[in-house]
Amino acid sequence: MSRRKRRKKTLLTQQWFKLDFHIHTPASADYQQDNVTYLDILKEAERKGLDMIALTDHNTVSGYNKMMDEIDDLELLERLGRLKPEEEKQLQEYRRLLDKILLLTGFEFTATFGFHILGIFPPDTPIRDLEFLLLQLNIPPDQLDAGATEVGATSDVLTAYRLIDEAGGLVIAAHANSSHGVALQGLSFGGQTRIAFTQDPHLHALEVTDLEKKGKKTTARFFDGSKPEYPRRMRCIQGSDAHRLTRAPNNAKELGIGERITEVLLNEKSFEALYEVLSGSDFARTRPYRPESRPFDYILAAREEGPNIVQEFHERYAQRGGYRDAIIADVCAFANTNGGTLYIGVADDAKKPAVGVGASPTRIVNMFQKEIETRITPALNLTIDIQETQGIKVVRIVVPRGKETPYTMDESEIYLRSEAETTRAVRDEIVELVKRGLGMRSPTPAMEATAETTETTEGLIPQPASTPPPRTGVEVAKVETRNNTHYYTMRDLRNGNLVKNVTRRSARHLWRYAIEEAENNPVQPSQVRWMGDIGLWKRREQGKQIRYDLVQRIQDQEHVYYGVTEEGLHGPWSVLVGE
Repeated sequence: MSRRKRRKKTLLTQQWFKLDFHIHTPASADYQQDNVTYLDILKEAERKGLDMIALTDHNTVSGYNKMMDEIDDLELLERLGRLKPEEEKQLQEYRRLLDKILLLTGFEFTATFGFHILGIFPPDTPIRDLEFLLLQLNIPPDQLDAGATEVGATSDVLTAYRLIDEAGGLVIAAHANSSHGVALQGLSFGGQTRIAFTQDPHLHALEVTDLEKKGKKTTARFFDGSKPEYPRRMRCIQGSDAHRLTRAPNNAKELGIGERITEVLLNEKSFEALYEVLSGSDFARTRPYRPESRPFDYILAAREEGPNIVQEFHERYAQRGGYRDAIIADVCAFANTNGGTLYIGVADDAKKPAVGVGASPTRIVNMFQKEIETRITPALNLTIDIQETQGIKVVRIVVPRGKETPYTMDESEIYLRSEAETTRAVRDEIVELVKRGLGMRSPTPAMEATAETTETTEGLIPQPASTPPPRTGVEVAKVETRNNTHYYTMRDLRNGNLVKNVTRRSARHLWRYAIEEAENNPVQPSQVRWMGDIGLWKRREQGKQIRYDLVQRIQDQEHVYYGVTEEGLHGPWSVLVGE
C-alpha cells in the first residue's frame, strides 16, 4: 500500500461527515499521555465515529511521518516475507482504518506573538514539501522534529495565512476565541490588528470552543457579518485540540480525540470536497456534531437572533400582497450592502411554527431563480436551495456582496440594507454604490475613519476625537432650509457616508426618528449619564434589539448618535451602556 495509493475518495450524494480538525500525536512536546501509538489514535478515531481526521502537531509533521514510516516498514517486511503474526495483524489494522478514515496531514504553526494557526493538507502531500513550508515560516531547521509550541521568532500571522493558502492548504485560526487565538481576547492589541487577523482573505475558518453555545456573546455571532468592522462572515468550526487519546479524568477541559467534532456536508469524502466547502459561502454545510440530540438547526438559531443587516425571514411569498416583491427587494438590498441570507417559509419569531413552502419546494426554488434572473440587474451569482427546519422544508436564498454595484430591481429601483430594514437608496447612496462598483472606494463597508466631523463655515470637516464614534446608528450632521423646507445631512455611522438633502418625507425609519428627536426632544446635558466625554441619553427596546441614543463632546460641541445597536458598540461605549 504505497503512500500515493493510500488516499481514497468515496463518491456519494451529499452526506454529513464527522471530522476532527485538530489532533496532536506523541510528536508534540506537550502530549499528555504515555505509551500512545499511532495505531491507537486511528482506533480511537474509529471508536468516536470519525470519518476524517487531521494530525496537527506543533510546528512539525514528524508525527504523521513516523506513522507513514511505520507502515512502510511493515509493508517492506511483508514483501520480504518476514512479517511476524503480530506485525501482520498491525499492518492489516492500519489498512482497514486508513481505508475507513480519511487521514489529513498538517501542523499547528506558532506565529509571531504566539498565535496558533492550523495548516491542513491533502494526505498525499509530500512530507518534504510541508517541511520546506515550515522553513519558509521561519521554523529553525533544528526544531523541525521537536514538536515544541515555542520556536522563537517566526513569521507573522498574515504571512502565515498567505503561505499556507498558496501551498494548497486549509488555513484555520486555532482556538481563535481562547489562549493563543487570533481573536485576541484579553489582550491589548488594537482593533485593526484583530480585524486583519480575522478578516484576511487567505483565512478559511475560525476554530472556536463555544460553537455549541447560544446568545449574542458567542464567537460565531460576533463574526456573522453584522458588525461594521467585521463585514466578512467567518465560518466557525470546532476541533478537539486533543493532546491525549481520551479525556483527562480530573480535567474536563483536556479533551481526547473526537470529543469536539464538526460535521461537514460533502459531495464526497475527500480533501478537495472539504476545501470547496470551507472556501465557499454556504454556512449551512458545517455544524457542530451532537451525538445524543437533534442535529443543529441553523435556521432556528437564525430566527432566535432575528432579522439584521445580513439575514431576513419571509413567511409568505405570494405575489398578491407584495410579499414576493419584498423578497426580491431584499435580494437587491443584500447585494448592494454586505450580502445576506433570506429564509422563505418561516417567520422571524422563533416561537411560531414554520409554515414551509408547500408540497413542491423545487417549484418555489425554480420560480425565485427565474424572478431574480429577470428582475435583478446586473446578473447575480447566488444560491437558492431547499433546507429543513423543525421537519419543515423551506427555501433559502444566499446572496453574495455584489461586485458590480449598484444592483437594480426592475431596472430602476435600488435598495440598501440598513440594519434590519430594506430601504430605497437615495441619491448620495447611489453615488457611493457607483463608486464602489467602479473600484473608486474601499470594498469594505466598515467605517475606517476614527475622526468626527464638525460643521464650520466651510462645511463638514474632520476633527480628532479621543474615542471613535459608534459604528452603527446615524447622526444629524447638518440642517438647512430652502423654500420653507428643512433639508438634512445624515451621517451613517456604519459606513461613514454623508447623505444630503434628506427631508422628513424621504427619510427612512431611523433617519426620521433621529430628525424628530433632534427637533422635538433635544439632548439635555444635565440628564445624560456621562462617562468622561461620552454619555448615554436614551435606551429603548425595538423588536429583538436594544437601541441607544448616545452623546459625545468634541471641542465643546455635542454630537448625538441615534439608534446605535449592540454591533456598533466598542471600547468605552460598551462600558458606558454596560455591554
